[in-house]
Amino acid sequence: MTFSTRQGQGTIRLTQYAHGGGCACKIPPGELEAVVAGLVGRPLASPAGELLIGLDDGDDAAVVRVDGVRAIVATADFFTPVVDDPYDWGRIAGANALSDVYAVGGEPLVAVNLLGWPRQTLPLELAKEVLHGGLDAARAAGCHVAGGHSVDDPEPKYGMAVTGLADPERLLRLGGGRPGLPISLTKPLGIGVLNTRHKATGEVFPQAVAAMTALNRDASRAALAAGAVCATDVTGFGLLGHLYKLARASGVTAVVDVAAVPYLEGAREAARDGHVSGGTRRNLDWVRPCLDPGGFGEEDLLLLADAQTSGGLLVAGEIPGAPVIGELVPLSGCHLRLR
Repeated sequence: MTFSTRQGQGTIRLTQYAHGGGCACKIPPGELEAVVAGLVGRPLASPAGELLIGLDDGDDAAVVRVDGVRAIVATADFFTPVVDDPYDWGRIAGANALSDVYAVGGEPLVAVNLLGWPRQTLPLELAKEVLHGGLDAARAAGCHVAGGHSVDDPEPKYGMAVTGLADPERLLRLGGGRPGLPISLTKPLGIGVLNTRHKATGEVFPQAVAAMTALNRDASRAALAAGAVCATDVTGFGLLGHLYKLARASGVTAVVDVAAVPYLEGAREAARDGHVSGGTRRNLDWVRPCLDPGGFGEEDLLLLADAQTSGGLLVAGEIPGAPVIGELVPLSGCHLRLR
């Protein structure tokens, strides 16, 4: 969808106001790890609560135990426009921020908006639509939205800081994987290449919007009900990047059955037509030293490394309705193997 300005200057495509889009704009994983290395400081002398999940493995959210049955989950996520429709962008960014809480086994409680807006370039009416989309995503999750923070920014950016609750004895962690567990994926891949095509051509892909706006709430609850203790969500580092982090933290090798990985309609065609983001290529470069590609070609590797926005959960375990795409096995030479 396009929107006319009040001044009648034509149509507005939000994706053209940003150098990238969505979670593909993340700082490359290798560079990010170098930046945060050493930030895990000495334990506090008198902490307000026990830190259960922090920076150690790069989990999706921080978790602090406040008593025997409650833990606080905290996260923040924001990005540049991934679609041109401001309301859909807001819904996508909201669902993506909420996903970090679900990825560690929590339930979102309250969110605050994070908005950067080029107020002299883009009408504030569009910002209102973005915020409306985020509000509706939070409402669908049963999560309050209570204010936020905004800045005048050369590029539009939107997301949320979300606080949730979890059972400290029933968390999903990157480091909880064990050999013998199947690997399940709760949303198809291909969001990144379709979004990149959308940015380049203006084509709209409802299947990608539907995937990005779908909450990971039911998948998280199903994982906990199945007894899973290891999961992450698949976002800007792609399936291979996030699976590598999971396998590394768990001390295992993750084996991917490439033929079992689901894709959105049109994803492979978009990749063949060259609609591959720089973030996706950086993801693949990062995992190559840790990857046995098993003879698969560059197209398959790029799709597996495709930078997702608001992707599904990657669960060490089997949950109803989610395809099994591989298994965890004892560590053997590399953390990732394709077959």
